[in-house]
Parts: sequence; C-alpha cells; structure tokens
Amino acid sequence: MLTVLDILPPVREATYPKDDVLPVAPKSVYTIERETPADVVARERLLDIAMGPDRRKKSSEKLRRNRVPAEGLAFVARDENGQLIGTVRLWDVHAGITPKGAPLPALLLGPLAVDSAYEGRGVGGALMRTAVMEAKRLGHGAVLLVGDAPYYERFGFFADKTETLMMPGPFQRDRFLALELIDGWLQGASGMLTAAGIKLSRTPLRKAA
Repeated sequence: MLTVLDILPPVREATYPKDDVLPVAPKSVYTIERETPADVVARERLLDIAMGPDRRKKSSEKLRRNRVPAEGLAFVARDENGQLIGTVRLWDVHAGITPKGAPLPALLLGPLAVDSAYEGRGVGGALMRTAVMEAKRLGHGAVLLVGDAPYYERFGFFADKTETLMMPGPFQRDRFLALELIDGWLQGASGMLTAAGIKLSRTPLRKAA
C-alpha cells in the first residue's frame, strides 16, 4: 500500500523577479518520492556535480561508506518529467554514548543536493521537511548533520545540541548541528559519532574455471 510519502502530491512554488513582473515560464512543479534502485545513477551524477570531486573525503562520508541508508529514509525530488532533481538520505549512527555508557541511536542527514536549475524554488526545503517528518513518524530520537547553520536553523538544527559530540575526522564545530525529534534525546550524550547502519552486501566474484 502506498503512503503519502511514497508519492507526494506535486509541490507548486514560483519565484518572481524583484520588479514583481510575472515570469513567462509556468510555475515549477516537482514531487518528493522515496528513492528507488533506478535512481542510483542519476543521484550519484547529481551529487558529483553539486558536491564536487572531494565529496567522498568528508568526515560524514566515513559514517556512510559501505552502508545502506536508514530504512524508509531516502528521498528524491523529481521534475514534471520524472527526472531526478534533488536527493537527501538519512543514515543510522550512534551519537556517542549515554551517561550510562550505552551507544545512543540517532540519524545523520546528508548529503542534501538540488539541481542548480532548481535552486531557490523550495526543492531543498521540501526534501528536508519530508525527511524530518518521516524520521519523527518512525520514532527516531535525533537527526545530526554537518552544514551551513543559517540554512539549517530554519528546520530546527542548532550547534548547541552537539557540543559534547565529535565527528570521526576534521569538522567545523559551528557547522555540526542537531535536531532533537524527542525532547532531551541528546542530553548527556558524549563522544564520537560511529556508523550503525546495515552494511552493504557484496556479491563475491566467481573465480574463472
């Protein structure tokens, strides 16, 4: 059975020039849907363009490498022709340990990327809201990310929630943000984020006879 997040209704938004003259082009129409295996090539192409050749060297990538996204938490945006124009995924991690010494389950969000032709049309915001709402519905306690605070603060992400946590590699403290989906979820947690997602299964190569 399809849910509202399997195929969301089209999102209609428009941007206008500063002189308030209506554009000739029609309003942009896009949908937010769950990612499918058929999206992999287009998603990776978009990420290569949007994030650059060094995207796999980032500290966040160490928590995603050879893992699958958290169940039900990989989304894409499509234009009116069904082409992929945006992507966001969330990943299972442990946000350090609790005061009792137990690993604390959480989610890592990213990368978030939108085709440059659709920037400023609300695609990134729609992906963010969908991801956060679904993570909350599924009962997750917190979402963490590394990104620009002025952008992500509008969705409730702040650096003060990560003051006692660390990324597994170089990172900027003011860009390490978190949103609690359950009040107090990160309280008392400390230490380094570690990967907790299901590992990718690799089919062994058959040896030639």
